[in-house]
Amino acid sequence: MSNNYNKIIVYGTVMLWFLFAYSLSYSDDNEIYVDQVGATANIDLEQLGSGNIIGGLNSAHGSMTAFDLDGATMTLDVNQIGNNNKMLGDINADTFTGIFDFDGDTNSFTIQVDPGNSNSADNANVNVDVDGSTNTMTLDLATNALASGADIDTIVQGSGNTVNIDLDVDSGTNYIDLDGDSNTVNYDGDGYAGGYFKLEHDGSNRSFAVDQQSTQDNDWLRITSDGSNGTVCVNQDDQGTSVGC
Repeated sequence: MSNNYNKIIVYGTVMLWFLFAYSLSYSDDNEIYVDQVGATANIDLEQLGSGNIIGGLNSAHGSMTAFDLDGATMTLDVNQIGNNNKMLGDINADTFTGIFDFDGDTNSFTIQVDPGNSNSADNANVNVDVDGSTNTMTLDLATNALASGADIDTIVQGSGNTVNIDLDVDSGTNYIDLDGDSNTVNYDGDGYAGGYFKLEHDGSNRSFAVDQQSTQDNDWLRITSDGSNGTVCVNQDDQGTSVGC
């Protein structure tokens, strides 16, 4: 029997409905399905080895869906260690804290925060730490509505890399640290009061597209890059709408 397992810890001051299903598999699966509705929830998920997946956005394996969090205040802590990874999912919350750690292998990450414009998506705090392998990260925060603040920190150490971030946030602070390999960053930040974006890069085939727009004309950008070849495109616009690189 394999030692692969899923660890699920759920806390909540108000928990109207919480449904999860997961599979303990011997060679292929680790599957978690989460559908949470309630005012406040703290959810801690850990997967060690093999097929991994958390759920939602057309999941896979046994076709699982869900990974849908709805509430006023949500905290999600996900730790995937080794093998095929993935996370996916939708989060609808006024205040959201996300802590995401991926350690090796195929990695993939897609999070939409308030995709339906049903919450304010204010006060988002997201920390992502990826250590090696194929890596892909996509974060859409308040895509259809302006949130009042966000703090996004992303560290990616090695392998395929791709970081896509799309924010509609006032006074957002965003930091990306890329250390080695194929490197691609697509960053689109829209807002009213301006945004702070810092990118630090050390080595490999960089391709950076940074698009910042704020109606108060006070975006802040710093890129520090150590490497050869590649392309860097930066667009800053005070009209508050995306024009792209």
